[in-house]
Amino acid sequence: MLRRSRTERTGEPAALLVVGLGNPGDDYVGTRHNVGADVIAVLADRHGGSLRRSRELALSCEVRIGGQRVALAFPQTFMNESGQSVRKLVHRHGVDDPSRIVVVHDELDLPVGGLRVKVGGGLAGHNGLKSITAHLKTQDYLRVRLGVGRPPGRQSSADHVLRRPGKAEAAELGVIVQKAADAVEAILAEGVDATMGRVNARS
Repeated sequence: MLRRSRTERTGEPAALLVVGLGNPGDDYVGTRHNVGADVIAVLADRHGGSLRRSRELALSCEVRIGGQRVALAFPQTFMNESGQSVRKLVHRHGVDDPSRIVVVHDELDLPVGGLRVKVGGGLAGHNGLKSITAHLKTQDYLRVRLGVGRPPGRQSSADHVLRRPGKAEAAELGVIVQKAADAVEAILAEGVDATMGRVNARS
């Protein structure tokens, strides 16, 4: 169980807190590292939400999906400090169970266009996940992992994820962003086990 804050909300808690990782600012729009944030934008658009700057160091909003309250957020702390924002968002939206937190992020260990849903597990060197785990003191939250592939040749992983992909790869990532948004909706409607069984078998 996550520790509650004295300043948490008193109204209806969110059924799900969905956090898309990335870096804020125009310099990072369209980069591989921001595919998680792109999924949040898609979900907000689908369900009539308007992402706005919040006290929780994020662009966030609440929407209704299938009649359930869902909080959507894109931390504005830069990737390596994502946990600062997520901890505040957890308290703000009354989330006391890590299984109600979905973190959407880029994944080097999956090929471009790959998609996986995962419960807890390792951090695979991802600095955003490291920060969230450190601040929440648990790694049992759910993850939706979007494949961006390993860099070619001797290019560093950091350079790879912070660059914008070419036209063909960008189109492929655009498709998987939509599918990742579908996966988030499925987690809410069907549960994570059913979603994992279906999504992970396909990609």
